[in-house]
Amino acid sequence: MAFDYDSELRDLDPPFRAALGIRAGDRVLDVGCGSGRTTLDAARIAADGGALGVDVSAARVEDARRLAAAEGVANVAFEVADAQSHPFVTAGFDLVMSRFGTMFFADPAAAFANLARASRPGGRLAMMVWQDRAANEWAGPLIDAVLGGAEQRPADDSAFSLADPDATRALLTSAGFRDVEFAEVARPVWYGADVDEAFDAVVQLQDVREVLGRFAGAGLDRARERLRAQLAAHATPAGVRFDARAWIVTARR
Repeated sequence: MAFDYDSELRDLDPPFRAALGIRAGDRVLDVGCGSGRTTLDAARIAADGGALGVDVSAARVEDARRLAAAEGVANVAFEVADAQSHPFVTAGFDLVMSRFGTMFFADPAAAFANLARASRPGGRLAMMVWQDRAANEWAGPLIDAVLGGAEQRPADDSAFSLADPDATRALLTSAGFRDVEFAEVARPVWYGADVDEAFDAVVQLQDVREVLGRFAGAGLDRARERLRAQLAAHATPAGVRFDARAWIVTARR
C-alpha cells in the first residue's frame, strides 16, 4: 500500500483550512503541494482567483496534475519548483500557504525572503509546521520502540526546523513578514484502519526506514515486532493514531 499523506493528516487539516481565510478572488501559492489535495481545496474556494501548487518532486506534481484533471478543477496549476529560488511573479499572491512543506529549505532565510517577495503587500502567510520531536508520539516514542532503547534516534531533525516559535518569528520577520502568530494544534496523525494497514504505512516513513535499516536478521525481526506492538497499543475504533503537536503559523507581508 502506498503511503497516503492526506489520510495521515486528516485530523490536522480542519484547523489548518480554517486558518487560511481564503477568499473567492485570492491568488494562492501552495508550497510543497505534494499530490495536490491542499491546492485543489484552495482553488475551489478561490473560485474567482486561482491556486498554484509547487513541489520539488516531479512525481508528486504529475500526481497533482492527474488529480486536478480527474476532478475537473480548472483554476489550478502545478509546477516542479524549489520555492527557495523559483522566480515567482513579484507580489503575485494574496496567500502563501503550506502544510508541512516549509521545514526542509537548505537556506530558510533565502526561501522566506523569496516567498515574501512573491506576496503582495498585506498578503498572508499561513503554514503548518511540526513542534519538536519530543512533543510528537509518531516521531519520539514510535522510533524509540523500534530502536528498543539501544540506539540513537535519527540525526535528521529537519522536519522540526521551525518548531521554535522565537527562532521562526525572527526568521520570518527578517524575511519581510510581520504580525507573526502561532496557534497550537494538538490532534493525532492517522496511519490506518487497523494494525496491518498501519504497519504497511509507517514502514514507508523516512525515520522508520532509517532505524529499521540498522538491523538485520533476527534483530530486524525483533525491531519489526516492536513496531507492530507499538502500533497495536495505539489502535482505536477510529484507526491507529499517534498523538501529534503542530503549530499553525500566520503572518502578513
